[in-house]
This record gives sequence, C-alpha cells and structure tokens, in this order.
Amino acid sequence: MNSPVAAGAPGGATGLRGRPFRLLMAATVASFTGYVLMLPLVPLWAVRHGASEAGAGAATAVFMGATVAVQLFMPWLLGRAGGYRWAFPVGALLIALPTPLLLLSGGLGPVLAVSAVRGAGFGLFSVAGAALSARLVEPREIGRAAGYYGLAVGLPHVVFLSTGVGVALQLGFAPAFWTATLLPLLGAAASAFIGPGRGAGGGGAAAAAPAPSRREQAAAMAVPLALMLAAAAAASGFLTFLSIPLERMPWAAAAALLGYGAGSVALRWAAGVVSDRTGRPALLVPGTAASAAGAALAAWALWSPVPDGAAGWLAVAGATLFGAGFGAAQNDTITVMFRRGGPGAYGTASAAWNIGFDGGTGIGAVALGWAIGAAGYGPAFLGAAAVVLASVPAAALTARTRT
Repeated sequence: MNSPVAAGAPGGATGLRGRPFRLLMAATVASFTGYVLMLPLVPLWAVRHGASEAGAGAATAVFMGATVAVQLFMPWLLGRAGGYRWAFPVGALLIALPTPLLLLSGGLGPVLAVSAVRGAGFGLFSVAGAALSARLVEPREIGRAAGYYGLAVGLPHVVFLSTGVGVALQLGFAPAFWTATLLPLLGAAASAFIGPGRGAGGGGAAAAAPAPSRREQAAAMAVPLALMLAAAAAASGFLTFLSIPLERMPWAAAAALLGYGAGSVALRWAAGVVSDRTGRPALLVPGTAASAAGAALAAWALWSPVPDGAAGWLAVAGATLFGAGFGAAQNDTITVMFRRGGPGAYGTASAAWNIGFDGGTGIGAVALGWAIGAAGYGPAFLGAAAVVLASVPAAALTARTRT
C-alpha cells in the first residue's frame, strides 16, 4: 500500500524524510532563534535601563500575553484563508523586524510595545509549526515528528540561550539583537515553501476512525494542557530571572542556560521515540518529577549561604535537571493531545498546547517577579518547584492511558 501524499507537498514527498518536513525543521531552528535569544535578554535589557524585577517580568508577560491572544484564534485562522501556508512566514517576520528597535530605547514602555508585536508573531509560527509537524507525517510517526520538532525548537536553546547572554554581557547587546533579527528572516523565507501538509482527510486508519466531538476533544486535552501550564510557569523562572542573580558569575549564567537547553533537547527527543514505541507518554511522570527536583535545586543555590562557586554549580545542575524533565513533559503532552484529538484537530491541539506553554510562561513571569520582589529568588524558585510537584498525580493519571 502506498503512503498517502501530503496535500500541497512539493514533489509529493511525505513523512519524516520528505522535503516539506526538512524545510519545517530549518525554518523552526532559524525562527526560534529569534525567540530564544531575546527571552532572557529583554528582561536583562530592561533592568539595565532602570526597570525593577516586576518590570522585567512584565516584558515577558506582555510578550506571552500577545502570543496567547493570537493563539486563541489560530484554529480558526489555520482552517481558513490558506492559514497553513502563510501563518509561519508572517509570524517569523513579525518576531524579527521589530527587534532592532530595542536598541533605540531601553525604557519599559518601548520594550513592552516591541514585546507585544514580537509576541504576536511568535503566536503565529509556534502554533503553525507544531501543527505542521503532525500534518506532514503519517499518524504512526507523530511521536517522532514531535521529537524532531522538539530538536529544532531545542537547538536554539542549546546554542543561543546561553551564548546570547554571554555575548550580551561580554560584547554588548547589539550583536545578539541583530542575530535575533536576521535568522528569523531566513526562517520566513524557508517556511514559504513548506505547503499545508495533510489535512483532516488524510488516508489510513486514522481517517476511517470517527472524529471526536469538540466536547470530547476539550476533555481529552484538559489535563495535558494543565500539566504544560504548570511546568511552563516554573520554566519562566529559569528563562526570565536566573541570569539576573547570576550576573556576577557570567560563566554560571551561561552554563545554567546551556544545561537547561541541552537537557530539554535530549529528553524531548527521547520521549518522542519512547512514545511511538509504547503508545504511551511513558516519560511524563519521571519528567515532571525531575522538573520539580531541578527547581528545588536552583532554589537551594539561590537561597542558601554557600560560596559563589558552589552556588553557581548548584544552579547549573538544577537548570539542567529541570530542562531535562521539562523536555520530556513537552513532548509527551503534545503527543497525547495530537493522538487524542485526531487528524482533524491538529491545529486545535497545537493551539491549546502552545497556549499552555506560553500562557504558563507569562503567568509564571508575573507571579515569580512578584514573589522575587516580596521574598527573594530562593523562595520564589522553591514555590515554582512546589507547583510542579503538585502536578505529578495528574501526570501519573495521564500516563496510565494508552494514546
């Protein structure tokens, strides 16, 4: 039996080795670089120009608020007006073009305005990219496709989340800002040739199965969405705030973010492979538990009266452990949502998952910014660990169900 051909795929190529999927991976790496580079730098830039920790958190919150506002409309947009063709390139342009404007002013007002526009762009291409990773492959490949997509998302975290902070602290912010402009422009160019992928009417057993109702889809996605919301809220502590208390130790700030990114990439890929082999989100529970432990370790590093060197290494270990667990949770939650929703709901599942991820990041940035101002970095990170730990029972319930 011949494999079904993805609608609109150039040359009829389909699956993980098809040209459209490879273009998606390239566009994702380039475009996410613009997001990853700026995520810790914008708050640091705002603090350098007089903003408080709450103001720094507001920059991330505004970015994520605009992201979520756009993501709420993404299922509708993707289903109309050729949304799968234009959402990614337009989003990549919106996250790229406003970035150099930050060099004109570091005041909180301009920073928030630029963050809002960039957040809207991120909302477009993050949802479109995740949905396309499922639409461009066969149903039996979804776990690995999500894993490859996770690699493409994670590589910028490994390379640029740490080095961007190091470059900004050592050489200045301008080189990092211009890199965050140029690479998403390349991503926009590559994504213009991907095509829409397979629609809801793709062939195979998945097409023959009855599509879940909207109420059934919402019920099936509710728990994975809540898990992603809790984990992403805790992750905002590492992405938004960790470099600020470690600024006196640039090596530790860079190494912690490097460990976070590397751990996330490795375990997100591993979770995809295991999920396809077992049909279950097998790494969801250990990943959630590891994230809680990593946040607690970071809290110890920032709270206990240990020497700077030891605190730096504790922060690196905590960030690495958290990133590994978070990567596993990311892949398992989105795979569960794709499989439970079915091919007709890939856009809805992608939007819901990204709302959980980005909404959680924004909520976490505000909450942790307030907690840091009220109690300090250590207690705030310990609170983040408690939130993730409380979600372990829900993760265990989700992992028991075959998807």
